Amino acid sequence: MDTGIWEVCEAIPENAFGFIYEITNTINGKKYIGKKQMTRKIRRKPLKGKKRKRIDHIESDWKTYTGSSDALNLDISTLGIDKFIFKILKFCNSKFELSYFEAKMQFEKDVLLSEDYYNGIINCRIGKAPKIFLEQYYNK
Repeated sequence: MDTGIWEVCEAIPENAFGFIYEITNTINGKKYIGKKQMTRKIRRKPLKGKKRKRIDHIESDWKTYTGSSDALNLDISTLGIDKFIFKILKFCNSKFELSYFEAKMQFEKDVLLSEDYYNGIINCRIGKAPKIFLEQYYNK
């Protein structure tokens, strides 16, 4: 499968919802940790005579995505995309997993306390884990 600019550490699972990634500046070593959804929902009008909207899932722009940090994107446009390494660290199967593991990795690596990271905020709003996640996580 074509992965665009991303280096993949493992085969892409069929049910992958998104991934946690790390972008590294090869010139100064600065990094960015973030998450990206691989699919997105689009809502369509109901069919004629029906009331419920239709929801489809389409592929997002993940193959060319360069992160949401303004400082990172400024460096990419200034230095060139070839001066950066785009690495997928972990695939996730749900929105909960994606948010949970992004925040976990950011806290583990102290991205806010170090000048070695572009991250300027850890934005997490995570609720109680779904039962299916708990079953998968603890039965490994």
